[in-house]
This record gives sequence, structure tokens and C-alpha cells, in this order.
Amino acid sequence: MNSSLEMLIQVFERAALLLICLFFLTRVPQFKESLHKEQHSLSEKIIITLIFCLFAIFGTYSGIKVEGSLVNVRIIAIMSGGILFGPWVGIITGIVSGVHRFLIDIGGVTSVPCLITSIIAGIASGFINLKIKKTQRWIYGIIAGMGCEVLTMLLILAMAEPFKLGLDIVSKIGFPMIAGEVSIGLIVLLVMSVEDEKEMIAAKQAKLALDIANKTLPYFRSINTESLNKICAIIKDQIHADAVAITDTETVLAYVGFGEERYKIGQEIISDLTKAAIRSGEITIRNHVADQQTPEIQSLLIMPLEERGEVTGSLKIYYRKASKMTYSLQTMAIGLSQIISNLMEISRVEQIKEAANKAELKALQTKINPHFLFNALNAIASTTRHNPEKARELIVTLSSYMRYNLELSDEFIDIHDALKQVHDYVEIEQARFGSKLQVEYNIEKVNIKLPSLLIQPLVENAIIHGILPKGPGTVKIAVNDLGDKVRISVKDTGTGIADEVIENLYRDDVPANKIGLYNVHQRVKLIYGKGLIIKRLSPGTEVYFDIVKEKK
Repeated sequence: MNSSLEMLIQVFERAALLLICLFFLTRVPQFKESLHKEQHSLSEKIIITLIFCLFAIFGTYSGIKVEGSLVNVRIIAIMSGGILFGPWVGIITGIVSGVHRFLIDIGGVTSVPCLITSIIAGIASGFINLKIKKTQRWIYGIIAGMGCEVLTMLLILAMAEPFKLGLDIVSKIGFPMIAGEVSIGLIVLLVMSVEDEKEMIAAKQAKLALDIANKTLPYFRSINTESLNKICAIIKDQIHADAVAITDTETVLAYVGFGEERYKIGQEIISDLTKAAIRSGEITIRNHVADQQTPEIQSLLIMPLEERGEVTGSLKIYYRKASKMTYSLQTMAIGLSQIISNLMEISRVEQIKEAANKAELKALQTKINPHFLFNALNAIASTTRHNPEKARELIVTLSSYMRYNLELSDEFIDIHDALKQVHDYVEIEQARFGSKLQVEYNIEKVNIKLPSLLIQPLVENAIIHGILPKGPGTVKIAVNDLGDKVRISVKDTGTGIADEVIENLYRDDVPANKIGLYNVHQRVKLIYGKGLIIKRLSPGTEVYFDIVKEKK
């Protein structure tokens, strides 16, 4: 075994020691967390730089002395630090270890070449970190490390006095120093394998965030204090937090967990950190911080909640132990806050939509009521002239109908009450039109509820626009149980509805004087998802809609 091969083995031994040290460092949670980050804080950069400076200096001290030179792993440490953690670490490590190498051997044959190439190695490693894809950094690190050692050998040859001494040194240390730079690739691949774990962590945390979103989804259908407390409790249990809170921009909306007896729902936010996070819209992470309300809390994560680009509140996660805000937890919490923001925005939109639907239903109903009343009074007026007694009965019928209708406090009424409304209306109309109008009922026993004044306008439309223009005719009112749904239909033997009217109805293009049928169509569509079905018969028209029994 020749001396060059022996020295190469010794270089690998020292590089292996460096590799082992880094391996154990990757098992330290704080160091592992820093590997998962794309950006590092100033304190993290300082600590990492110190670690690699120590590695590089150790590489110098553990070097093998050969003719006034040292076969060492200093360049390996410099290149590895810069490639893994950026120019800051690489350049500073290169300068510190290069100056150290120069100072311990001032005037030595290799001291100046080692100083120069150490600094160049730091710069080269930073360049690789910034410009080369992660998957290719290890091979570029080997090439750059070998290049730096080749440069060292050339500088030794150029600066050595006499030249023969430089040539003797290079002939002995050149091969092991250059070949030993293969270790750079091994070190970079080792640490990058730990970095790659963050993709698995991100996937795991994304699944956790989605699981939490799935469990909290039912409570977003109606946002109130109770539902928000349920949401906080689910988040707390899933991520093993000590407490979770949700606020708007001014007050505490929900707080669950440690110290909740000290918080009153609706009280003003007193935490300056929370106020600052809401103002800035930036995520705030604090370890070793004492909460004003709960001094025992040591770790705090505040995530602003946004709706349409505006901060509307915050999600706060508390831990009593310091340094609990790991990278994986932060990744999950950030994704979770985005999901919660979207769910809250959707919930508010749904609530606004529901309120708008209710308002629209009320508006539609107010248009129907005067329409019916106008026709009913006309019927009574015409009856008064030839049958006052009948007119008095009709007035009682109308009075009963209107009183019942005005006393309704629920939008939905029993089907039998709705049919009572229809009976009252038909009685008034039959009094008006006499033998011209026949009404038949086919009512099966069902137990459903539906909005008031939904059937009566259809009957009115069949009488006014179907029977009367043609002459005597029949209106058939049916309620049929179809198993999973109930069909309510009104048929007439009148003139038949025009195709143009049907097309205009479905296109929402209806003139103001034909608003009755359109209003019912819109109400049915808003409530049941599908509007009226209108068919031309021979003769007449059929109008019907279905109510799924489970629909409330």
C-alpha cells in the first residue's frame, strides 16, 4: 500500500468523522428544524456558521503533516456548509478557517495557498447554493472541491521556494487531497436526505389540516359562539395544543383550553401581539413569551384570517412549553388558517344568500297577497248585487282566510293548512263564476310542510287564464305520494298555456302583469332547487312541482 493511498484512506476517515457528527446533529430537533426551512433567522445562521467553522478548524488540526503541509478536510467542511446553508455560512467559514490555517503556519509553504483557496471555496459553495438545483448540488460540490484543491496545488507550485520543494509536496498530497473531495457529495446527500423529509412532513401536515377541516366543516354552516368553540376544541385536540382561540379584529370570539376561565367571550383583545398581527396581516410566532392573560403560556402562534384579501380576525394556538412551534406545526397551522379563512368566507356568503332568499321570498309573497285580495274583493262585489247572504258568507270566508294568513309566523305550513287556503279561495271564485267553474280534489294522505300561498296562485292561474277565456271547465287539484317525494299538481281543461309563455318563464322574462305564476316558479326554485314543470295538455295545462320528503 503506497503512502498516497494511505493518506487518502486517512482523509476519508476524517471525512467520515465529520459525516457522523453531522448525522447526529440531524437528529437534534432544533438543527433538524433549521434544515427544513428555506429561510433562516440571524441567530440560526450564526449557530450554523459556528458549527461549520469548528468543523473546518478541526479539519485543519486533524490534518496529516507532510513536508510542512497538511492533508486535511478543511475544504470539505467549507464546501459542505456553503452548499447546504448558503453564501453566509460558506464565505464566513472559508475566511475564518483560511485565516486560522494561515496564522498557525505563518511563512509556511502552503499557508497562503490554503488561505486563498479556503476563501474561494466559500464563495464557490455559496454560488452552488444559489444557482444550482438541489438535486445536482452534490456533484457540483465534488467538482468545485476538487477544483479548489487543484488550485491549491498550482499555487503551491507557483509560490514554493525552491520549486523542487513545492513539487515534492504536491506529488505526495495532491492525489489524496483532490480525491478526498468526493466526501463533499456524501455529506451533502446525507443532509439533503433529511431536508427531503420535509416533503413527507408537509404531506402529513396537509392531511392533518384537511382532517381538521373535515371535522369542523359542519360547524361552519352557522357561525356563532357555540360553533366557534367547537371548532377551537377540535383544532386543540387534533394538534395537541394547550389552548386555541379565534378572534375578530376587535374581540375574542372563542377560547378553548388552558386558562379559558380567564377569558370572557366578547371581551376586547388586549394582546399587543394579536393586534399587531391583525394590523400587519402577517403570521406571528413567539417562543419563550408570557401571555398577558395567561403567563404560563410560553409558545404562541397567531395566524390572521382573511376574507377577500382583508384581515377579519385571527386563529391563535397556545402551548405551555417553550419551543413547541416546530416547522411541521407551523406548516400545518398556516394551511389550516387558510382553510378556515375560506370556510368562514363561504359560511358568511351562505348566510347572506340565505337571508337574501328569505327576503326575496317575503317580497314575492307580498306581491301575491294583494293580487289575490284584489280578485277576491271583485268576486264578493259581484255576488253582493244578486245574493247578499252569500256575499256575507264569502266575507266571513275571506276574513278567516286573511286572519289565518296574517297570523302565520312560520314560513312553512302543513299541507292541510295550505289546502284550507285553497278551499277558501276556490269558494270565493266559484261564487263569482258559478257553473262555469268546477273544481275536483285528489288529495292523498301525506305529511309534509310547504310555504304559504304556494298552491293557491297556481289554482288562481288555472281559473283566470285557463278556464275563463274558454268557458266552462274543470280544475283538478292533486297531492300524490310518489314514495320518496310528493307531487303537487294543478290541471285545467282551459285554453292551454302558450309555448312562448313557458319559454319566457324559464328565461326569467315575464311581463309585470303576469307575475303570479312566475313568483311561484321562483319560490319553488329557491326552496326546492327546481322550479315548476309546465305541460300543455289536450285540452288545457298541467303545472306541478315535487317536494322530496326529507327536504325541510
